[in-house]
Amino acid sequence: MTQQIQSASDEAVRERVESLLAEMTVAEKAGQLTQYFYMGFMRDQAKDGAPSQPEMVEAAMTRSGVGSLLFLMDPAEINRLQRMTIEGNRLGIPALVGFDVIHGFRTVLPVPLAMAASWDPAVIEQGQAVAGREARAVGIHWAFSPMVDIARDPRWGRIIEGAGEDPYLGGKVAAAQVRGFQGSDLSSPDNVIAGPKHFAGYGAALGGRDYDESNISDAELWNIYFPPFKAAIDAGAANIMSAYMDLNGVPAAGNRWLLTEVLRDSLGFEGFVVSDAQAVHDLFTHHFAADLADAGARALNAGNDMEMTFVDPAFDHLVAAVEDGRVSIETLDTSVRRVLTAKVRLGLFENPYVDEARAAEVLVDPAHRQVAKTAAQRSAVLLRNEGELLPLAADELSSVAVIGPLADSPRDTLGPWIFDYDLAETVTILDGIKARAGEGIDVQYAPGIRPAFRTFPSMFDAWPNNTPEDPADFDDDAELAKAVELARASDVAVLVAGEWQNMIGEGASRSSLELPGRQLELIQAVVATGTPVVLLVMNGRPLDLRWPAENVPAILDIWYPGSQGGKAVAALLFGDDSPGGKLPFTWPRTGGQVPIIYNYTRSHKPNDQWRRYWDEESTPLYAFGHGLSYGSFSYSAPTLSSESIAVGETLTVSVTVANEGSRAADEVVQLYIHQRYGTSSRPVRELKGFQRVPVEAGASATVEFTLGPDELSYWSAVTRDWVQDATTFDLGVGGDSSVELSSRFTVTA
Repeated sequence: MTQQIQSASDEAVRERVESLLAEMTVAEKAGQLTQYFYMGFMRDQAKDGAPSQPEMVEAAMTRSGVGSLLFLMDPAEINRLQRMTIEGNRLGIPALVGFDVIHGFRTVLPVPLAMAASWDPAVIEQGQAVAGREARAVGIHWAFSPMVDIARDPRWGRIIEGAGEDPYLGGKVAAAQVRGFQGSDLSSPDNVIAGPKHFAGYGAALGGRDYDESNISDAELWNIYFPPFKAAIDAGAANIMSAYMDLNGVPAAGNRWLLTEVLRDSLGFEGFVVSDAQAVHDLFTHHFAADLADAGARALNAGNDMEMTFVDPAFDHLVAAVEDGRVSIETLDTSVRRVLTAKVRLGLFENPYVDEARAAEVLVDPAHRQVAKTAAQRSAVLLRNEGELLPLAADELSSVAVIGPLADSPRDTLGPWIFDYDLAETVTILDGIKARAGEGIDVQYAPGIRPAFRTFPSMFDAWPNNTPEDPADFDDDAELAKAVELARASDVAVLVAGEWQNMIGEGASRSSLELPGRQLELIQAVVATGTPVVLLVMNGRPLDLRWPAENVPAILDIWYPGSQGGKAVAALLFGDDSPGGKLPFTWPRTGGQVPIIYNYTRSHKPNDQWRRYWDEESTPLYAFGHGLSYGSFSYSAPTLSSESIAVGETLTVSVTVANEGSRAADEVVQLYIHQRYGTSSRPVRELKGFQRVPVEAGASATVEFTLGPDELSYWSAVTRDWVQDATTFDLGVGGDSSVELSSRFTVTA
């Protein structure tokens, strides 16, 4: 059982749940398995005398109770609806309140992909602890996060919500997020339920197109897509969200093999499963279920315990499904038991209401902003630093040009898919540079170009401040010329380029990775002035940087850095801290290379890499795990505790990393292995260990890793099971995935 559900009070929890269950009617049980979006803004939008959406939800709340409400964030409104729920149902069962707490709540953290780029589970855990504390303070009990989908196609907009392409890194990031959200006691006023999503394979949508089907081999599912979920479950995740799409021809929300045989029987999950929005309803849309009644029955029988819905729940038909035998009462009771257990563990029966005064205090806690700043500093990835342009020497500068519309955009600094943000307290890149530079350096700003816009509208564009404003009377050519002249007259130009935040995320896939709008033109014009240029990339996926990678001396990927992003970035630019992040994905040269991954299997004619494309190199622009710093690191040859171990045994790998530079810096030490032969062919290299270590200038640090069955086993399509082969492994330790695999050990039978 999960960490939070297993405790000294297990028996008391079980007794309370069983006592409630024994008193409930079938209709009341079904009510506990429905989660409604509460759309208060639609109260006045009813037509032809029909009840509005919120009126329909309130009727359900007072009729038989509801399991959960979502997308509420106002404490007073949450208290009102919770009181209505408790007083309206016969047994006084409170509702769970869920919300998309993706990268912070009021304090906005760097986007999840950026947090993964920190390669720092402790910082990730601290960040989600802050997010969970703020969310719980306003009355939210459950975060629809972390997203642990592996993403190998950066055209997919939701790559920004995950940890990139690698299952080992993804698992460590997932576990850290679960620990941060849930803590050690779900009844604490600082903790919320974590809901890893989307089970499973959503990140492999065809063509990177959001919501499209996924076709994934069993070997990929077990070796790539399932492991991060397993890590989240082992860390104690109390909820899992099922996915929207077809997986190998069967919709995930109605897939019993996936939700029961894999998730519960193989991965050991014992919490409750919720569908993604309308996913049960959409079993009918998929032409999988005959009607909504069939959809509800098949989803519950498959292992979906709760339906997330806007209107017209398929689970409204569960009472009839029990009566006619399509769903057994035992199956219904099992799902209700899981939901009630979560509510008891959260302490909702004792403390169902929000302390509004405490909520106001928690949301302005300055310690939370410091966590966000630290996370942004540790997430940044230094892609290029020719001539050691960075860090900037403040005592040698008299003027800095800050260029690009993203440099002074609070909303874009925060990134997508946030809802309770405070633009007034957001520190933009321009704000941060001005504050850090002080009065002795003249910092001037020019946007250069107008904001770029999506080529088609999105359902999310209507959210306040979500779409950039097109500035009135903006003369494109004249403004570009102003930016160029400003750069020419300055000691250094800091240029911010990337994607506007509404160009990425859910429903925001792209067919191209090119910089939107006239940004490349702006970069080229500024570089042509001869002024040293630092390019800051604000993004949530790799973009086409082929020209900048050859012509811009310094490139720092700052992602969407969050509330304190400007402060964090300025500290890195001026050398108050050293960048230490590493890429959590392979950076392609162009969208035509996608998908391109580091952990591919050895191909026919492996030495003929140049033949893969005739119009472009087959290698990535930047390797998985790449990231520079202000230090200069060298590695000793790895030392192995044994050159040979038996199947089931472990060995220790140690390596010394020395900082030969003049500045203290962090290095993410990465361990890669390759299995030479066995039951199945294996990737050319796989990440199997990492540690982020600080190393003072002129000092060294020794790092140890353990390799055993967990790292050396894999799922084979030959045996249809996990295997550990007696074989030979190559091994390498270094700063990214291109490290030479120069050591070797054997595993014997």
